[in-house]
Amino acid sequence: MGKKGKKQKKACGAEKTAAKMEKKVSKRSRKEEEDLEALIAHFQTLDAKKTQIVETLCPPPSPRLNASLSAHPEKDELILFGGEYFNGKKTFLYNELYTYNIRKGTWTKIEIPNPPPRRCAHQAVVVPQGGGQLWVFGGEFASPDGEQFYHYKDLWVLHLATKSWEQVRSAGGPSGRSGHRMVAWKRQLILFGGFHESTRDYIYYNDVYTFNLDTFTWTKLSPSGMGPTPRSGCQISVTAQGSIIIYGGYSKQRVKKDVDKGTLHSDMFLLKSEDGREGKWAWTRMHPSGAKPTPRSGFSVAMAPNHQTLLFGGVCDEEEEETLEGDFLNDLYFYDAARNRWFAGQLKEPKTEKRKRRRGRKGELRGSDEQAGEEPSPQEPLEVVRKVTTEDGTVITIKQVLPAPGVAGRPPSKDEDNDGAEEAGASLVAPCPRSSAMLAVKHGLLYVYGGMFEAGDRQFTLSDLYCLDLQKMDGWKALVEMDPDTQEWLEETDTEEEGDEVEDGDDEEEEEDTGEGSSEEGTVLMGPRAGEAVLA
Repeated sequence: MGKKGKKQKKACGAEKTAAKMEKKVSKRSRKEEEDLEALIAHFQTLDAKKTQIVETLCPPPSPRLNASLSAHPEKDELILFGGEYFNGKKTFLYNELYTYNIRKGTWTKIEIPNPPPRRCAHQAVVVPQGGGQLWVFGGEFASPDGEQFYHYKDLWVLHLATKSWEQVRSAGGPSGRSGHRMVAWKRQLILFGGFHESTRDYIYYNDVYTFNLDTFTWTKLSPSGMGPTPRSGCQISVTAQGSIIIYGGYSKQRVKKDVDKGTLHSDMFLLKSEDGREGKWAWTRMHPSGAKPTPRSGFSVAMAPNHQTLLFGGVCDEEEEETLEGDFLNDLYFYDAARNRWFAGQLKEPKTEKRKRRRGRKGELRGSDEQAGEEPSPQEPLEVVRKVTTEDGTVITIKQVLPAPGVAGRPPSKDEDNDGAEEAGASLVAPCPRSSAMLAVKHGLLYVYGGMFEAGDRQFTLSDLYCLDLQKMDGWKALVEMDPDTQEWLEETDTEEEGDEVEDGDDEEEEEDTGEGSSEEGTVLMGPRAGEAVLA
């Protein structure tokens, strides 16, 4: 009884602290958000000039991250909405809507009157009713200098059959936030966590809300048991039994003035509706087995076939008080809720390569007795080198080290014999390590679009599109490759900043400072699972 009482008292204290912090953040950020509301209103005025639906075949969308990519419930299409892009000086937010035709490999931009305001780090969920609906909640808008933030608490639905946006107004919903997670559960939306940030303060959430798709009403849940601590960017998925899985995520806390410490969460919880008790839910801590993902943030999640959850990429940041370095990832993991087990996703070796290697072994056996008695040496990792010249003349050498053959990658089904796994090999084509990419699964195929990685102080935002057959696991296909012309970086160097302070200077030195007539060369190194980005 004593321990239980302490836990309950601790939980109540945490709730009071969170409420005080939210009030503090809300007060300080109100003025900041009022300034941004004027800018948002300006963009909405421009959007209001669109009075009819316009669909245009177009090139692939510009680079972006923290957008949403969803599979159309009835058509062979992917739906891309929103996102952000930073070029070193200015932050761009989008409310553009694109569709990707899977069979034709074409992009279409769809302009619809009265769309949601520009945003990123929102959540979008597709449901089949009414010919298909895309529900969008929350997200954030940033000032052009990236120093101020406005967090939305609005709810929108895109009616896919009629191609029309509708804002759904309902009281009692979540507060403004981004980085939250949302899934469809029966005829409801379930939303968890997220964060709200102003210039000086921030707060992370671990609250749970449901939105009823029939009555259009919000309900805040109060599950029993000890649930996850506040966090954003976690994994949320629905099991075959109808429970909700929460895994991982990121949060930070202030350890002293102007110093924050981040936490990469790697715990897992089950949120289950109690049988026969309307609106009653309970948290349970989970302890999965298997090959677990390494701790990370910025990973992307999609539902694979057979109710398995797929996790891709992310970044593992090493934080010091004054520095932040990240190892970017491009690995795959599958979580099987029925077995409560993680599986590492590795690719099978292409058949043509296997045949060549078998012939090679046979030839070796026909040789000398010494060769016949030796075991074949393990294959070395494969290094793929590619040079990219960006728009500003920067030469980036991308060295991606692809893993040596391993065990077959997709999680085995219950009817399969785990001991009969085929040899696996490295794929020559693969998305480079990245965080904040967009994922979607359609017809058993995984699609990965965009995201970002860093090289030194420079951020590379991507617009490439890759595809992987989750049943065959026989290699990635590049549908849209990275376009070097879209890589723009305008950040001022230290010498340029010094030059701004000095009015008189040598012309030759000024030319050297501005970098005219010269090019910068850098190298990005990508490991087999963790990519360490280095700009030399």
